[in-house]
Amino acid sequence: MAAGDGVAILIAAMGIDAEWDAGAYHRVADPQFEWGRRLLATLSLRGDETVIDAGCGTGRLTRLLLERLTSGRMIAIDLSERMLESARENLEPDFHGRVEYVRVDLLDLAQRDVADLVFSTATFHWLPDHARLFRNLVAALRPGGRLTAQFGGKGNLARARSRAEGILAEPSFRPFFEGWSGPWHYPDAQVTAERLRQAGFQDVRTRLFPEPTTFPDADAFRQFITAVVFRVHLQRIVDPRLREEFLDRCVAAAAGDDPPYTLDYWRLNAEGRKPERPREGAPA
Repeated sequence: MAAGDGVAILIAAMGIDAEWDAGAYHRVADPQFEWGRRLLATLSLRGDETVIDAGCGTGRLTRLLLERLTSGRMIAIDLSERMLESARENLEPDFHGRVEYVRVDLLDLAQRDVADLVFSTATFHWLPDHARLFRNLVAALRPGGRLTAQFGGKGNLARARSRAEGILAEPSFRPFFEGWSGPWHYPDAQVTAERLRQAGFQDVRTRLFPEPTTFPDADAFRQFITAVVFRVHLQRIVDPRLREEFLDRCVAAAAGDDPPYTLDYWRLNAEGRKPERPREGAPA
């Protein structure tokens, strides 16, 4: 067996990408929650809609949505079983019977004409095929239904990613990452708008904007990049000593930023509406 074969076998055996540490994410993901809360505040809701939360995570934003759906219902979707378990624990005491929990990859979503709104935050950049994603989402909406989403866009975490790539190209780390293109897709606003239109959405709007995020100290920064930013990278580094070295060096580099411990986030808002069905007798 070649030297790199053992690394490849270990990585394959670990189930890379399959799961999140839901408890850690729930504790540290305040930036994602705040961005989502502001996006949610822009929504006009009657209160009786059926809503898909596409990438519900631990249910923090799902709760805020449900509080506004006084007679509506929620379809909470996530690929991570641990995230769904956490969402169920957090939501069921107050919203029993009003939430359906669905574990599925959004690229394999087969729901048809079930929702009035698809809402999503901090999820779509983890999916590589946005054309397919948007086709699935428009199919899941009822005629006239809306998509409101926010995710990482062009330039997102460019500084943090560049530093990580420099470290991971070194000989001690390189075997874990050979042939790997990374877990993210960060498109620009124009490309996203065109993909939405091609999928069948109308009234499309997209906006890319910076959201630099500063953490109070080295420990908070380290916890966040461990649970969120470099979660998948750390799974691939199967040597615990090297995982700690990678984190140490990322934190040390961030200490010299102005201000220290700041992540260069960029967010992309995307909105669209599924057309109404043609009136009876009207040309298709």
